[in-house]
Amino acid sequence: MNSPAEIYQRLCTTGELKADVAQQAAITELDRLYLALGGNGPTYPKQGIYLWGDVGRGKTKLMDIFYSALPDGMAQRAHFHHFMARLHRELNLAFGQANPLLTIADRLASEYRVLCFDEFFVSDIGDAMLLGGIVGALLDRGVIIVATSNIAIEGLFQSQLQKDRFQPTIARMSQAFSSIHLSGEVDHRFQPRPTRPIYFTDKAGFAAYLQGATLSPIDTLSVNRRSIKAQGSNDQQIWFRFEDLCIGPRAAADYMELASQFDEIIVSDIPCLSGEAFEHIKARGTEDGAVGSGQTGDRAVSLAINDDAVRRFISLVDECYDQRVRLVLQAEVSFDQLYQAGTLLFEFRRTQSRLTEMAHVGFGRLLTFQTKDRDQADT
Repeated sequence: MNSPAEIYQRLCTTGELKADVAQQAAITELDRLYLALGGNGPTYPKQGIYLWGDVGRGKTKLMDIFYSALPDGMAQRAHFHHFMARLHRELNLAFGQANPLLTIADRLASEYRVLCFDEFFVSDIGDAMLLGGIVGALLDRGVIIVATSNIAIEGLFQSQLQKDRFQPTIARMSQAFSSIHLSGEVDHRFQPRPTRPIYFTDKAGFAAYLQGATLSPIDTLSVNRRSIKAQGSNDQQIWFRFEDLCIGPRAAADYMELASQFDEIIVSDIPCLSGEAFEHIKARGTEDGAVGSGQTGDRAVSLAINDDAVRRFISLVDECYDQRVRLVLQAEVSFDQLYQAGTLLFEFRRTQSRLTEMAHVGFGRLLTFQTKDRDQADT
């Protein structure tokens, strides 16, 4: 079986990847870990590798190369959001059991030697505490963790009022992982590759695309026992209006299910999503008993008017990207004007990166270098 370094070199030789110094340093470290796991190199001095950097630097690609090189059954690869969703489900099923988190960690440690997490991100205090527990338990059991993120370890959960409660986890991760910053200047999203249109502001062009898709009329689709109004579908594609898919009671689990059923999801009538967030100061005596309410006088930033829908849209893009499902979008404004103001600008940069990747002709269900399913956590 080829090592990560050998796979990386082959992809660079064929032109599928463009080598840069920062990626080379990361793949060298991943190769060290791979050789140690196979008993062909010195013992790796850490319990994992944390790849972080700006969007478009190739973090996910490098982790997938590492994962694809490992023997079948040694590792599980999951989008971090999927892993946390599954963890919540398992904890709900284990209600009433003593230490269910440790039971889950025991099972994972017995099944896998390595866990690979894509898009490591913490935005909720409940998830932060849960994450601290599961990461600590996995490390205690000798599980190797490889993760990608846009944020350095010490920057995780730093914008939250209760960030001090997450500091022990940050300290544990900083000690346990080799942190590698992919700081290269090359944005691999924009390397020359054949593309096809997936974003329309011209209604005539979008109408022509729909005509070529040959969709059959459909009123509603049942997803997780809830109905979503749809416009048309065939065996591979389905078309929704933005307000039906991203406004209202929709959850990430709905988007996971849709991405598992279709190879392409079409979303039309997307408005300009920008909106001004506003800030308020917590008054004395308000919500003092609420978890996460912070101290009296703390400033809290409220979402902009469209940010609930934007958060759902981000989740939709993440699920489609991770399952290699193409999104085709029709919007009122150009791509670069879609979301320019709001509280989710940082998260939306990743969304723009992923949509850019979806436009490449080669984007789809299969990865050329991979021999295993991308996300075994959801099978």
